[in-house]
Amino acid sequence: MYQQFYQHFLGANQGKQHFACHSHHYWPDVTRDAQLAYWDDSARLVDDKWQLIFGQKIPHTQQLIADVLNLPQPEQIVFAANTHEFVMRLLSCFDWQRPLRVLTTDSEFYSFQRQIKRLSELANIDVVQIPTEPFATFSERFTAAAAADDYQLVFCSQVFFNSGYAIADLPTFVKGLAEVTTAMLVIDGYHGFMALPTDLAEIAERIFYLAGSYKYAQGGEGCCFMAVPTGCQLRPLYTGWFAEFGTLAAQKSALVLYSEDGYRFAGATMDFTALYRLEAALLLFKQQGITVGRIHQYVQQLQQHFLTLIDKLEHPLLNRSNLLLSEPAHGHFFTFRLASASQVAELAAHLKHHAIETDYRADRLRFGFALYQNADQFDLSCLKSL
Repeated sequence: MYQQFYQHFLGANQGKQHFACHSHHYWPDVTRDAQLAYWDDSARLVDDKWQLIFGQKIPHTQQLIADVLNLPQPEQIVFAANTHEFVMRLLSCFDWQRPLRVLTTDSEFYSFQRQIKRLSELANIDVVQIPTEPFATFSERFTAAAAADDYQLVFCSQVFFNSGYAIADLPTFVKGLAEVTTAMLVIDGYHGFMALPTDLAEIAERIFYLAGSYKYAQGGEGCCFMAVPTGCQLRPLYTGWFAEFGTLAAQKSALVLYSEDGYRFAGATMDFTALYRLEAALLLFKQQGITVGRIHQYVQQLQQHFLTLIDKLEHPLLNRSNLLLSEPAHGHFFTFRLASASQVAELAAHLKHHAIETDYRADRLRFGFALYQNADQFDLSCLKSL
């Protein structure tokens, strides 16, 4: 019933079964009109478009996101082209000439993983990675590690990209960390935002929450956001002129001034086409009454149907014994771990040859689920030939 909103992408990919939506999500049709609207606004207003963007578009999109996450202060949301910008701004709040201890996991997304690994080459930066497995004890082990030493930064995903494992009760998890550490707490919510029902009201004053539009928000690449705790007075070294908004009219100061809201973590001039798309997608869902809860329920139904199909197949590789997780505390994709990376690549290639799009990393094959899928159209019969 939701396929009506995705006719452009579905029409361009007829005959394909797209199970890579956790990585490259189809966009609803309204995002095409939004893309054109940005061009039209630029042509009509030229330099005056910034008044429209900062006066209307950004506040409206902030409010739409705040509604989804139950954030009390929409103005604490700041936008950038990617979450890596935010990671670097957060890191630039620390003095890299002094010791810096970072607590994280062995399952963070590549951009953070690569960046923090590179920084750990510096003699004064120490990075501790807690394994996510076994999943059943992760929250307890991670909190215990936070309590065991003095960290300046704690960085953890809400849903882990390489397994689908989700922190079941994010507020309780964060509160537990806040009791044992004064460190900056950062939650990477990219695989949780618009997938899992998330209420940040109780922890908004304690965490930095990162997410974006490329995956489940369905607005495409180029528009990420960070929710910043109210009253934050940090002064990122890596900063751009957007972070001066709200202070441009102030008396000149010897110090670099920062916005008093989330935009103290802003960068510089960016292409806001993606923000137009994100606004359009979120507005569509709001107008249609498509809540995150409804999306999650629908995806869970798709996942159960998928499991029924593979049970019937009795495939030697794609089966429940190789499935990492299928429990309720789970993201919108399944991850199958096979014996080797080559085995995964061969299976993914076979599926792609039969117009089944998946996504894989090393020894893990991932199947994602989305609103534009219909369980009645799932067909894995090509696996019978293996």
